[in-house]
Amino acid sequence: MTQAPLAPQVVDWTAAAQIAGRLAPPGPQAPRDELDALVSGLRTAAGDAVEHVLATTRMVPAGGAGDGLSPVSVVDRATWARANTRSMAVMTEGVGEIVAEVSKAATSTGAQLAGAAEIGAVLALLSGRVLGQFDPYSAPGRLLLVAPNVLQAERALRVPERDFRLWVCLHEQTHALQFAAAPWLAGHLSGRTQHLVGGMARTSAELARARFDKKLVAIGRSVRDALRGEGGTLVDGMLTHEQKAELADITAVMALLEGHADVMMDAVGPRVVPSVRRIRARFERRRDGEGRPGFDVVVQKLLGMEAKLAQYRDGAAFVRAVERSVGRDGLNAVWAAPENLPTAREISDARAWVRRVHG
Repeated sequence: MTQAPLAPQVVDWTAAAQIAGRLAPPGPQAPRDELDALVSGLRTAAGDAVEHVLATTRMVPAGGAGDGLSPVSVVDRATWARANTRSMAVMTEGVGEIVAEVSKAATSTGAQLAGAAEIGAVLALLSGRVLGQFDPYSAPGRLLLVAPNVLQAERALRVPERDFRLWVCLHEQTHALQFAAAPWLAGHLSGRTQHLVGGMARTSAELARARFDKKLVAIGRSVRDALRGEGGTLVDGMLTHEQKAELADITAVMALLEGHADVMMDAVGPRVVPSVRRIRARFERRRDGEGRPGFDVVVQKLLGMEAKLAQYRDGAAFVRAVERSVGRDGLNAVWAAPENLPTAREISDARAWVRRVHG
């Protein structure tokens, strides 16, 4: 029995995972007993967070909470980086076929390895900045808590360890609940992203055939816009009008997810996290770049991380505005079906979403 040929790939994802794992910096050092306490503390916090998230959000997992919302893995930076290559492979599935169709040839091994090197390097860089992440594209979905980054953050912020670890887990378990309450959400996001990336692959093929001077103009414009904060990322300057609109709608959903998690982690309140207000104030200053070198700010702009930070704030403003209008139960209608998700326009105009969904 012959096996079906492997689908064409634009990136060697195995190589990307290896590169990301090798390049990810190890993070802060600590005595073994302190590291053991950190891992144990994060696992305990992740378990404790579930009850508070369910009560605060008033959301119900489609299959019931059981013993938890998802498996929890306390990981190092290299493991986080490798895990994200798998998620990216899912989100870009089918792009290889499009590239092969447009260019009349599969992506060369050299190009696949070049893509792997670029993605691996970026994920290695980002691995030092992420405290936690819910990964809906592993089987089953799992919660990743990046131990060295939590340790580094709580040292820098000088906040109570127990409070900070629980606060982080409240955010990430809210993400786990979002996907558990809306089991269609992971497929919806991957489908929208695959469609957008597929369209970008076709556009990129047109750019590849353009004259060299036109390529330089397009790339230069995207860099300029990213640094000015006008385009969001290097990619934005190369999108068509339709692709920008599609990206804006995907970004609106991501803003909802992040903003909702941010609001709920604070809504649990000082009864559960006594120092929550101090943590939030110091964490916001950290997000805003207090004490960050200039080069780091430039890199953050080029990678689109400024836009990522804006998602938290835009999404949180949307969530609070909807709750003021129709309450938390009214907000939870957003998880009922894909058509209830906010559009790019509605994420900055909550009243428009309320009118459309609630009448």
